Amino acid sequence: MDPALNRVENQAASTSMTARDYRNVSFWFDSLVASGLDDLVPRAALSADVSVDVCIVGGGLTGLWTAYYLKKADPSLEVAVLEKNIAGFGASGRNGGWCSTLFPLSASALEARYGFEAAVAMRRAMIDTVDEVGRATAAEGIDCDFVKGGTVTFVRSGAQLASARDEVAEAHLFDVDRVTLLGSDTVGAQFPGAAASAATFTPDCASVQPAKLVRGLARAVEALGVAIYEQTEVSGWSAREVRVSTAHGQRTIQAKTVVNATEGYGSTLPQVRRAVLPLYSLMIATEPLPEETWQRIGLEPGQTFSDFRHLLIYGQRTADNRFAFGGRGARYHWGSAIRPSYDRATRVSNHLHRALVGLFPAIGSAHITHEWGGPLGVTRDWHASVGYHRSSGMAWAGGYVGDGLSTTNLAGRTLADLIMGEETELTRLPWVNHRSPRWEPEPLRFLGTNAGLLGMQFADVEEQVTRRSSLTARLIAPLVGR
Repeated sequence: MDPALNRVENQAASTSMTARDYRNVSFWFDSLVASGLDDLVPRAALSADVSVDVCIVGGGLTGLWTAYYLKKADPSLEVAVLEKNIAGFGASGRNGGWCSTLFPLSASALEARYGFEAAVAMRRAMIDTVDEVGRATAAEGIDCDFVKGGTVTFVRSGAQLASARDEVAEAHLFDVDRVTLLGSDTVGAQFPGAAASAATFTPDCASVQPAKLVRGLARAVEALGVAIYEQTEVSGWSAREVRVSTAHGQRTIQAKTVVNATEGYGSTLPQVRRAVLPLYSLMIATEPLPEETWQRIGLEPGQTFSDFRHLLIYGQRTADNRFAFGGRGARYHWGSAIRPSYDRATRVSNHLHRALVGLFPAIGSAHITHEWGGPLGVTRDWHASVGYHRSSGMAWAGGYVGDGLSTTNLAGRTLADLIMGEETELTRLPWVNHRSPRWEPEPLRFLGTNAGLLGMQFADVEEQVTRRSSLTARLIAPLVGR
């Protein structure tokens, strides 16, 4: 497919969207409108050429947290955020709502690259970030249903039990993460409605309503004096200059620093292209379930959950007592294409529904009210990074591989320190100024990525049949940061 044609189609899809369309982006957005908390009407687009100190491309959590901490560090800074749609339109308003300590690379993988102390520092920073999100949202009066209920990861086979034991052993080795192995008696007592024989538990995760978080953060940074321009599509940038297209025509922003905070959507920009791959993750939400059903299941309000399968799943009990549940399985699209039609896939939604019922049979015939999804950003080495080149004025953060709700906060704080010229514990973390290799050109990118997804699905089937840890998963592990 012609990349130029793909960009034209993407632009046409975005510029024709209305507030009603934005409501359909996710359950999280829909609930904002249904509860009267947000009408999702776009802010004004950039209408004239301007000059600022910092121009941030992307109105998701990375861009907004960066703006927030920059203004906290120096209120006199002139900061502008440019967003093609509305704040939170991307992964920030569509994700599973886990404010977790997860990072794309495991502690062991970090140690292999950077050494033991660097791995420990990175793990400590991720744990501290969960509490920082809670502190900052409380300080700004952002009611995002933040509940630090921890994460339960269920064990459903002997092979999964081996993975659980490995996770606990790694946590003990680095002595930072708090991970406990729960035996069958404990799981049966605490989670009677889960089809599981064991589980791990970590208290260091909070559930949030991500649209409340990102939309509330946008209002908070505006109150600090940050200019947010929505319906403003960036067409590219060069040293200290950003070019945009709006209903008002072509405009230019001059900036001392330009921050690329586009995550998976950056693949449509000439400055990013093969540096990031947009991989879709999809979700479903059930109708609210009665309290007696939750008592049979055992999940507490604010708890997040997963299991040890290889094709990732993730879920939470929402503030209004629904299951919000998601996972991988959607294929990568040729040429890194991003289109609204890819946000839903009946095959994947049916798979997610079966997986949810399989894990919690007590939900029975609960109605699925919402289906949605969107692309997350994946780098070639599955390594998230944040960085700043002062000589060129270019800064960036991303490649979260779905672990971005909390990591964006760490990125924002780190970028603020880097841009302000501060040397801190954050600027010394091993992900700072890491550069991932570029993805292969098509058709290698298409064939390799989808083969990897099929490999993860096969690994789960392999373990069910052999009742042993998957050889396929061990072969794939170095390619996905394990």
